Amino acid sequence: MPKKLRLREVSEKERGEIARLVRSRTAPVRLVQRARVIQGMLADPKLSAAKAGRLAGYKGDFSGQLWVNRFNQQGLAGLQDEPRPGHPRVHSEETRSKLVSLALQKPRTLGYPYQLWTLERLQIAFEGRAGIHLSDSTIWTWLAEEGLE
Repeated sequence: MPKKLRLREVSEKERGEIARLVRSRTAPVRLVQRARVIQGMLADPKLSAAKAGRLAGYKGDFSGQLWVNRFNQQGLAGLQDEPRPGHPRVHSEETRSKLVSLALQKPRTLGYPYQLWTLERLQIAFEGRAGIHLSDSTIWTWLAEEGLE
C-alpha cells in the first residue's frame, strides 16, 4: 500500500497566508481552491490529500495530491499557476486595464452621444483614445473574464 502523503510543517506566516487566500474574494478562483486543499489538511491532519482535494471541489484524487506535493516542495509559490505553453500575449495588462476602465464608464460622461456601450462603440472609442485596435473576440474575452458580459 502506498505511503500516505503528509503535509510538511507549515509556518505561522504560511498558515496566515493560506487562511487569507481561502477567505479572499479577489484572488483567482484556482488559487483559492488550491489554498482550500492545504487548509483542509491543516484543519484535519488525518485527512488524505485526495479527500482534501475533493472537499475543495476537485473531481479526481490526483488534484489534491498534486497541490499538496507542490506546496510541500515550493511553499506558497507552488500554489501559483506555472507558465503555460502557447503564443505570448499580444497586448499588455496595461492595455487590458485601460479597456476595462473605459467599459466601466458611461459613454455620456465621456462626451459620447449615447447612453450605453455596444461592442462596436467600445472598440471605436478605445481605438480613438488609446490608438490600439482590439478585435471583437479580445474585447469579449477580457470583459467576460472581468464579469462584465
